[in-house]
Amino acid sequence: MAQVGIVMGSDSDLPIMRKAAKMLDKFGISYEMTIISAHRMPDVFYDYALNAEKNGMKVIIAGAGGAAHLPGMTAALFPLPVIGVPIHTKTLSGVDSLYSIVQMPSGIPVATVAIDGAANAAILAAKMLAIGDEKLLEKVKAYKEELKGQVMVKKEKIEEIGCDAYLEQM
Repeated sequence: MAQVGIVMGSDSDLPIMRKAAKMLDKFGISYEMTIISAHRMPDVFYDYALNAEKNGMKVIIAGAGGAAHLPGMTAALFPLPVIGVPIHTKTLSGVDSLYSIVQMPSGIPVATVAIDGAANAAILAAKMLAIGDEKLLEKVKAYKEELKGQVMVKKEKIEEIGCDAYLEQM
């Protein structure tokens, strides 16, 4: 049974939302991913969001571009955390998506990450789930150490060869 639902309004969102799936895989968190449009298939969307908790989901990551109603409408129906991922758009570079997701009315919160920030949405979901899961918390801590190690390698390389030589290698 999936702990996290990953939903998006269109297959054009899939390259971004796949980043959430890959990060959840890294943490060993079960998920299901689907395309579901709040506008073009409201009956299917309503059924999905209303039954997600009963179906075992603890967090939903919802990606949307443009009007970006999917995360907010999901949060209106699903009683557990919803993380919105604003998707970059051609017309307004995703700022329209960001504003639509982050400006929810009082009582209907949607945790919102950066434009195209699906990987961070998955990390946030992992942290939420880790509140009650010591093994997952250890994986989250190990990931933070992995990030630190990556930066330390770069820092040491710059100190060794200098920033101009480092930049030439990039």
